[in-house]
Amino acid sequence: MRPIQFILIALCSALPLVSRAQYLTNAPATEIENFELQTDTLMVKGFGETGSVSTEGGAVSVRCKESSNVTINRKLYGISVALDTNQAHGSLAVDYDELDELIRALDFLAKISYEVTPMPSFDASFTTRSGLRIGAHSQSRQGAIELYLQFDGTAKIPLTPDQFTRFQNLITEAKSSLDVTKGKSSSP
Repeated sequence: MRPIQFILIALCSALPLVSRAQYLTNAPATEIENFELQTDTLMVKGFGETGSVSTEGGAVSVRCKESSNVTINRKLYGISVALDTNQAHGSLAVDYDELDELIRALDFLAKISYEVTPMPSFDASFTTRSGLRIGAHSQSRQGAIELYLQFDGTAKIPLTPDQFTRFQNLITEAKSSLDVTKGKSSSP
């Protein structure tokens, strides 16, 4: 076999793998989003508004989610964090199993100080599977530490300490609400 034929055969064989890899990278990052994409099944999605935080450019809201596949009698839980500003609109899902780590990260960031590193500047952040990023940033060891939210692909949304605390409380309230809902759902 000539080398050129061998190369063409190898390339043609690799194309299905490349297209499969591209498909996998475009798949939703969260379990609840993937669960909701099931076909040939009856899916019921429940929502509960937890609240919102007003920022300079718009609002960030938190909702509880319950997605139920009635056909196989399975439920998944999570939250939706929505952004509504002049520049961007959208929402990101956070799986229930990420909420404890998210709450711990919010607690850490709420108390962060310049003692976190001996370096003159820092950026500390937590990112969920869907791309919701919560962080604290400082360019120098002077002034206030900047707290922020960032949605996958958007600019950072600065939060005052009060706004950050309100957002932190909304996440904690949503988790508590889901714990109650899950308890009711698992009862006979």
